[in-house]
Amino acid sequence: MAEHVTVAKTDELQPGQGMVAEVAGKEIALFNVGGTVYALNNTCVHRGGPLGEGDLDGEVVSCPWHNWEYNVTTGACLTNPSACVATFPVVVDGNEIKVEL
Repeated sequence: MAEHVTVAKTDELQPGQGMVAEVAGKEIALFNVGGTVYALNNTCVHRGGPLGEGDLDGEVVSCPWHNWEYNVTTGACLTNPSACVATFPVVVDGNEIKVEL
């Protein structure tokens, strides 16, 4: 059975922003797109850049190291369509953001 782990509070992640949270020793990038929170692996597949520190434009985050772009809703890489990052289901429970592991 999947476990939901609290990773942040809703007031820590405003619409249009991203952040990094650590869950069970793994870094997860969180993004708020119009009030909906998405979670993906924080590591860019190109050179390991921190996606949670990248610029978010709509549903697309740009890796701060080499500008590889990813759709945060699907994990699909727009720069290299054969690449993607893992995504994680998110549940907002009151003021808590929880990621399913």
